Amino acid sequence: MIDLAMNRRALLRGAALGGVGLGLHGLYPAWARSGTPGLAPRLPTLSGEDIRLKVAHSPFTVGGRTGHAITLNGVLPAPLIRLREGQNVRIHVENTLDEDTSIHWHGFILPFHMDGVPGISFPGILPKTTFTYEFPIVQNGTYWYHSHSGLQEQSGHYGPIVIDPAGADPVAYDREHVIVLSDWTFLHPHEVIGKLKQQGGYFNRQKQTLAGLIDGDDPEERMSASDRLMWGEMRMDPTDIADVTGSTYTYLVNGHGPQENWTGLFRPGERVRLRFINASAMSIFNIRIPGLPMTVVAADGQNVKPVETDEFQISVAETYDVIVTPPEDRAYTLVAESIDRSGMGRATLAPRLGMTAPVPPLRPRPTLGMKDMGMGGMDHGAMQGMDHGASGAGSMDHDMRDKSLVPPDMKVGVGVDMIAPMPVDRTGDRPLGLEGVPHRVLTYHQLAPLVPFHDTREPTRSVDIHLTGNMERFMWSFDGVKLNEGAEPIRFARNERVRVNLINNSMMSHPIHIHGHFFELVTGMAHGNPVKHTVNVMPGGKASFDLTADAPGDWAFHCHLLYHMHAGMMNVVKVRPMDDEGEVA
Repeated sequence: MIDLAMNRRALLRGAALGGVGLGLHGLYPAWARSGTPGLAPRLPTLSGEDIRLKVAHSPFTVGGRTGHAITLNGVLPAPLIRLREGQNVRIHVENTLDEDTSIHWHGFILPFHMDGVPGISFPGILPKTTFTYEFPIVQNGTYWYHSHSGLQEQSGHYGPIVIDPAGADPVAYDREHVIVLSDWTFLHPHEVIGKLKQQGGYFNRQKQTLAGLIDGDDPEERMSASDRLMWGEMRMDPTDIADVTGSTYTYLVNGHGPQENWTGLFRPGERVRLRFINASAMSIFNIRIPGLPMTVVAADGQNVKPVETDEFQISVAETYDVIVTPPEDRAYTLVAESIDRSGMGRATLAPRLGMTAPVPPLRPRPTLGMKDMGMGGMDHGAMQGMDHGASGAGSMDHDMRDKSLVPPDMKVGVGVDMIAPMPVDRTGDRPLGLEGVPHRVLTYHQLAPLVPFHDTREPTRSVDIHLTGNMERFMWSFDGVKLNEGAEPIRFARNERVRVNLINNSMMSHPIHIHGHFFELVTGMAHGNPVKHTVNVMPGGKASFDLTADAPGDWAFHCHLLYHMHAGMMNVVKVRPMDDEGEVA
C-alpha cells in the first residue's frame, strides 16, 4: 500500500507546481488534486488484494479556516479504492480513535457480516484495534464507503470506490474523473443535531417574510391570504427544503470548496467520464455544466441505456456516471447547487490549469406546493376546504387528514405531524426546484438498464412503508416508530420477490437505501426499470421497487440523510429461509 499522508513540504511543492495555491487548502489524496490526467486517476490509489486504512483525527482547512476532521489515511475525501470485478479483497481498518468506528461498503453485494453496520451486522471496530473485511468482488461500477458509527460521516469519514469490469467496459471513454460531492461544517455534528432538535428550521435563512408574502417584488414571495392562513395553521414553511443549509455548510467537490476550485483536465474532443458520488451527510445537489450536455451512462453503479440531459439531481448516497465531450479549447464550470439554493459546490473542467469559466449565480430558491403536501390528486379548492387544525393531545400537532387516512400499521403520535392525503407516484416528476427550468432535466423514468434485471418474476406480495416525521421537532421514523423504540424488523423470505411501496408522509425528500441488495425501481417503463440501491422519494409522493431477497442475513434499511437516520428513520431487514409452516424463520 502507498502511504497517502502528505507532509507540509509536499503540500507546498504541490501548490507551486499546481497553480492557484491548491495544495494549501486542506489535505487531498492524489486522485482528488486538480489536474488529474489520463485514463485513470494519478497514483497513488489503493488497489490489490490487501488494502490498509487508518481512521484518525486530522485538521482540515477550507476557505482559509481550519477545523477537525475524521479521516482515513490522513486525507479528505478518503483514498480512492480501485478494484476489479472477480478479485478477492482484504481491507484492514485500524481505528486510532478513542471511540468505535466502522466502514460500510455502500452498494456492495457481500456477506452480511462484512457489511459494516454496528449492532446489525457486526460489533463495530473498537478503539485501538484493527478489523479485517474480506469478501469477493462480484460487481463493477462507481460506489463509495463511509462510516456507519455515530455521525463520523459528517466529519470526513467517506471515500470513493471504482470497480473495473472483468471484461470489456460497455462505456467508451478517453479520460475519467471521480467527482466526490460532500458538505462540510465547522460545527461538531452533535451540535448540529442539537440545534435541529431545538428548532427544526434553525439553519433555514430563506424563510418568507411577512412583507414579501403580502406585496413583495418577488412573485415567488407573494402568497394569497388563504394560502398564508393554511401554511400558518399547519405551522409549516414552504421554504423548508433542506434541514442543514449553506448557512453552515461549505459544499465540497473532491474536498475543495468553491474558492479552491478543483479542476479536471481534458483535451477538446475527448470523451470524459465523470463519476459523481454524493457522499454528503444531508445535501441533495442539482448538477449541471453550462454549455456542455451530459450523457448519463450509469446510476448507482449499474449501466443504463445512454440518455442525454442538461441537468440532473443526485440525492444523498446516489452515484451517476456521465460522459461529456467538451468540443472547445475553453473552460467549463461544473455546478453542484444545493437543492434549496442556499449554496453551491463549484469545480472546473479545462484544457489547462488556471483556466476558469463564469460561475452562474444561485437561482431563486424553490418553494413547496400541493404535491409536496401529498395532495397530488387534489385541486386547489379541495385543499383549501380541508381542516388543518390540531387533533388533540396524544395525536398529531398539526395534520392534514381525518382519522380515516391513518394506515392500520402506523403508530400515530407526537412523532408524526402529517399524513399525505393523496400521495402519487412521483418517480416521473422533474425533481424539486427543477420543474420550470427551460432545459432538459433527468427523471427516474428516463433510466433504463443496459442489461435487464436478473429476476423477471412478478412480486408475490406487497409491503407498504410510510416515511414519517415531525419536521418542527426533528423526529423521524418508519411507520411512526423509531428504530430504538421497538420497531418491528422487516422480514423477507429468502429469494422472495416482493414489491415495496415507499409512501412519503412528510414534506421533505428522503433518499432510502437498503443494504446488500439492488432493487428494480418500478417506473412503468416498457424498456425496463432502473436498477438501484438508493431511491429519492419526493415530498408527499410515492416510489415503489421490486426486491429479490436473495441475500440472507440482517441488513440496514434507512434514510440516507444522516441526521434523519440518527433520529430514528431506520430499520432492520431480516432475510431468512421459509420454515415448514410457510413463515419466515
